[in-house]
Amino acid sequence: MKRSKDHWEEIYRTKKSDEVSWTQEIPKTSLEFLHNFDVSKHSPIIDVGGGESRLVDFLLDEGFTDVTVLDISENALHRAQKRLGARASKVTWIVSDIIDFVPSRRYHVWHDRATFHFLTTESQISKYVSLASSHIDQKGFMAIGTFSTEGPTKCSGLAIQQYSELTLQRLLASHFEKIRCVTEDHETPFLTIQNFLFCSFQKAA
Repeated sequence: MKRSKDHWEEIYRTKKSDEVSWTQEIPKTSLEFLHNFDVSKHSPIIDVGGGESRLVDFLLDEGFTDVTVLDISENALHRAQKRLGARASKVTWIVSDIIDFVPSRRYHVWHDRATFHFLTTESQISKYVSLASSHIDQKGFMAIGTFSTEGPTKCSGLAIQQYSELTLQRLLASHFEKIRCVTEDHETPFLTIQNFLFCSFQKAA
């Protein structure tokens, strides 16, 4: 399968941060969603597909004490760890494809910017939703960002699944209640524009 670990290890082995489209200096929308959740600084947070995202830097700066970053690429996580230096020891790092992930705990906040849309088969999508619903605390939160129906149809040479607010809400309706959705134009390092859909949800009681 092309979206294999080898594909992503090669990307992070050969390309710099300014040579990949998803680079984001300040994860503004993700932070706004997390702030609106108004959770404790000790709440367990997982960043799914976090790679070398700077979200973890901002969470540590704000005093969050229980942050996990998961990514399929070990190279990506090593780059994030190197950037953080000694602070990397304050973070739990997990190398795994999200579809193969077997959590040993629950999380109060599940954040995913641009991993979910790489799952393009019904079985992959169903497994992800089941995994998230089983490992987010009751009344916990999910913040998820995907390419919108106005966004790209491929990323990093791979096909993706686009979402509208309605299709994403319907997909998660059995387990989550929508809080809000916004669309955002992400400007890549190549000065192209990608339209994202960001939605926040709360785990249904």
